[in-house]
Amino acid sequence: MFKNRAILFILVTLMIDAIGIGIVFPIMPDLMARVGAESTGQGAFLGGLLMTAYAGALFLCGPVVGSLSDAVGRRPILIAALAMLALDYAIMALAESFWLLLLGRTLAGLAGATYITATAYIADISSPQEKAANFGLIGAAFGIGFVLGPALGGLAAGISVSAPFWIAAALSAGNALFGLFVLPESLPAQKRRPFGRRDLNPFRSILDAFRLPGLAVPLLCIFIFEFANMVYPTLWAFWTREVFDWPTLYIGLSLAAYGVLLALVQGGLLPLFIRWFGDFRTLMLGMASALIGMVGFGFTAALAPLILFLLLAALSDLVPALMTAMASNQVEEDRQGVVQGVIASLSSVAAVLSPLVMTGLFQGAVDAEGVYLPGAPFLFSAVLVVLMMPLVLRLRGHATR
Repeated sequence: MFKNRAILFILVTLMIDAIGIGIVFPIMPDLMARVGAESTGQGAFLGGLLMTAYAGALFLCGPVVGSLSDAVGRRPILIAALAMLALDYAIMALAESFWLLLLGRTLAGLAGATYITATAYIADISSPQEKAANFGLIGAAFGIGFVLGPALGGLAAGISVSAPFWIAAALSAGNALFGLFVLPESLPAQKRRPFGRRDLNPFRSILDAFRLPGLAVPLLCIFIFEFANMVYPTLWAFWTREVFDWPTLYIGLSLAAYGVLLALVQGGLLPLFIRWFGDFRTLMLGMASALIGMVGFGFTAALAPLILFLLLAALSDLVPALMTAMASNQVEEDRQGVVQGVIASLSSVAAVLSPLVMTGLFQGAVDAEGVYLPGAPFLFSAVLVVLMMPLVLRLRGHATR
C-alpha cells in the first residue's frame, strides 16, 4: 500500500512538473518577442540562453540536492523543489525583460527541479529488476504532462502570454502543499549518510561517481545522449515555426501529440519490450530510433514524414530510463540521491552546452547567407548518436537481463 501510494504521488508530481515545463514551450517565440527578439533565429538564441541558465544552476546544485536528500530524506527536498518552481513561474509571468526571465530560470535550476529527488525516491522503493520499468513510469508521467502542458499553454496564450506561467505556478504550489500532507518518507534514518563539505563541490561529486565501479560508462552515455536529444526541446517551437510557419496553437498540439506517444512508449511499451527483449536489446532499439528520427527531421519539410519521425523520436525515449536504471543498479541505497544528482548534473552540463550549439547552428542555417538547412542541428545530433555507439555496446554487461 505504501509503495503504490508513494509511486502514485511521485508520478503525479512529475506530471505536474511536466505540465509546467510543457506549458511554456509553445509560447517561447512569443515570449522572446515580448522581451525584444527581432527574428525567429534571435528568439531561438535567447531561448537557448534561458535553458543554459537553468542547466548551469542545476549543474552546480544537482549533486548537492541529491546528497542532501541522502542525508535528510527525500520528502523535504522534494517539497522545497516544488515551492521553488512555483516562485520561478511567478517571476516569469511578471517578467518584462530578458534579464528577469534569466533570474527566474536560474532560481529553478538552484532548486534542482523535482526529477533528482523523485528518481532517487523511486530507486529507494524499487528492486533492481523493477527500476527500468519504474523509471519508464516517470517518463510516462512526463508524457502525460506534455500532453496537457503544451495544449494548455497554447490555449492559455490566447488570454495573455503570462497566463500559462500563472497556471504552472499554481500547479507547483498546490502540489507542494499536497505533499506536506500525503507524501511518506522513502529513506529510513538508519540508511542515510552524513552531509559534508565534500558534497558541496559538484565537480568532486561527479568525479567520485565516475570512480565508482561500473558507473563511468553509463554516466558518459547519458551525457552524450542528453546533449544530442536536447535538440528537440531547444528547437521544436522555432523549427516548426520556420519550416511550417505554424502558429502557437499548432506547436502546442504537436507537443501534446508527442506527449501521448511518450506516455505510451514509457508507460506501456517499455515494460513489454524489457520482458520480450531484455534491457540491452530494448536500449539498442531506442538508439536506432533516435538515429533515424534525427536524420529524418534534418531533411523533412512535409507533414507526412514529420509524423513518422515523431513516432521514432518517441521510441528514442526508451534510452534515458534504461541508462538511468543501469547506473542506479551499480550503487547502494545511501548513494542513490547523489547518483541521481550527478546524472541530473551531467544532463544539465549537456543542457548548458547543447542549446548554445543547437541554436547557433539553427540561426546560421536560417539567417546566414548560403545553404538554407533549418534541420542542420538534427543532423549534428545524429552524428553524436553514431559516435557514442561503441560506448553503448559496452553497456551490455550492465543490463539485469
